[in-house]
Amino acid sequence: MTESDFSSRISQAAEYIRANMPELADTCLVLGSGLGPLTDRVETIASVSYADIPYFPQTTVPGHEGKLILSKLSGKLTFIMKGRFHFYEGYSTQEATFYVRVMSKLGVKTLVMTNAAGGINSSMKPSELMVITDHISLFCDSPLRGANLDEFGVRFPDQTQVYDLELQEKLLSSAKELSIPLHKGVYCYTRGPQYETPAEIRALKVLGADAVGMSTVAEAITASHCGMKVLAVSCITNYAAGISGQPLCHEEVMQNANASSRNSIALMERFFSKL
Repeated sequence: MTESDFSSRISQAAEYIRANMPELADTCLVLGSGLGPLTDRVETIASVSYADIPYFPQTTVPGHEGKLILSKLSGKLTFIMKGRFHFYEGYSTQEATFYVRVMSKLGVKTLVMTNAAGGINSSMKPSELMVITDHISLFCDSPLRGANLDEFGVRFPDQTQVYDLELQEKLLSSAKELSIPLHKGVYCYTRGPQYETPAEIRALKVLGADAVGMSTVAEAITASHCGMKVLAVSCITNYAAGISGQPLCHEEVMQNANASSRNSIALMERFFSKL
């Protein structure tokens, strides 16, 4: 696909959303596993199905519904992505991050993402939360590969501070006010869908990773290229392979994501009240 074709698809998707929303938000929240119930607590203004948005990918993972919602969360007008896209579903990183480009086209300046992750740092227990301070993207096909989209950003974007420090401080203060444990750490991306081996987890620990998962990083890279402020939070849904001695399964991930749902929702509500 040429640069002009890709740009045209972004524009068509953005125009469809613009035509079907009474107003636009400057913030977008991406709901990871376990945070779906948050949409029951917001003031919904309008929503569209991913299936109706031109060129939007479709979600295939349990717990990812596939709907874009315009809402008010703690009084803050925001888009909510109920479901995201992953490389392991068969999408390229450009396809999986297509929505980020569309959000940027619509004027979104702040991207807040949540995800489920395996804990490598043993100080973090399953169902606890971690704000991402940095990431390891060495295993991620760059979403910026190919012709640069000059309308969004430069060819070689700096990655010194992908995750916004001011947003991190707002989240940390929100957690403190609510007495919710919130760790800080480095998130490592792996392609999936298979879980990592114990040997891979030992290697990632040496590299400095505190948690590991199969999303978020390509989106953060794309958002930083677009000049967005980025915040990302992981729910530690399980100990990574080889740490607990138990086999990993998606059911455990969903159980612990749901167990942390109350804290995750309360934290997001308090955080958004500060924006």
